[in-house]
Amino acid sequence: MSESNSIAGWKSRRRRANIEGGRMHRHVVKVTPEEEARLLQVAERHRVTVVRLMVESALSEGAETPSERRDQFMELSNLARLVGTVANNINQIARHANTTSEIPSDAAAAITDAKNVIRRVDRLLADMAGR
Repeated sequence: MSESNSIAGWKSRRRRANIEGGRMHRHVVKVTPEEEARLLQVAERHRVTVVRLMVESALSEGAETPSERRDQFMELSNLARLVGTVANNINQIARHANTTSEIPSDAAAAITDAKNVIRRVDRLLADMAGR
């Protein structure tokens, strides 16, 4: 979704925030070309640097990383917007049907859209629950 790439501020920060006094320790990690490709792929998916990905992954101890939480938040924000749009469409169709006693031709498509959004919400919630 292109909208998630346009969000500014903390939601799109790739690097870790600076800390007072700086970071005093540095680690050098050598990887194979295959490992590098995979690290770059995963880091890009989470929109973070490889270094941030490795630090967050190592320190999360199996829990979700801040980047994963941010991705889930952004997906939930997108879904909330979609739910609002679909609800508005259904409301307009219902208002038209109540006023004219006719069901508009786009009612079936709107209902299908609503079902698709509900499935996306269910999938995301199941993913967040670890199922």
